[in-house]
Amino acid sequence: MSKLVCLILLVASASTARLDHLLPGYSYSGGNYNSGNNAAPFNFENINNGDGSYRFSYDTPTGISAHESGAPRAQGPEGPAVTAEGGFSYRAPDGQQISLTYTADENGFHPVGSHLPTPPPIPAAIQRSLEYNRQNPSNGGRNYY
Repeated sequence: MSKLVCLILLVASASTARLDHLLPGYSYSGGNYNSGNNAAPFNFENINNGDGSYRFSYDTPTGISAHESGAPRAQGPEGPAVTAEGGFSYRAPDGQQISLTYTADENGFHPVGSHLPTPPPIPAAIQRSLEYNRQNPSNGGRNYY
């Protein structure tokens, strides 16, 4: 987990370069981004405070956007672990708008998005059976797994 957080921090802190080369037809001139199709401007922000805290965000003319902020908050096995919060959105090839928010901390990566699959609910009969088994152990209180 700490390697993932370190990788995220490395990418965030090293990404101060312009990204206009990723967008066909875009050019950078005199502090302005120019496009032949009059698309919305490309925005990019990357702030590293030097104390381990950071934030970045970007929006592209193609509708892709992302943001993240983080800071060392929790003690990890290798020192302070960075807790990060962020999200991104884009339009999938089938036209669906994909939006995801997440947190990453000492307990792992926790994504949230309406497009992510979720487990079905436990049927009521199974839930009652599980509760009955909890209340009426058949093994004298010992757990055999």
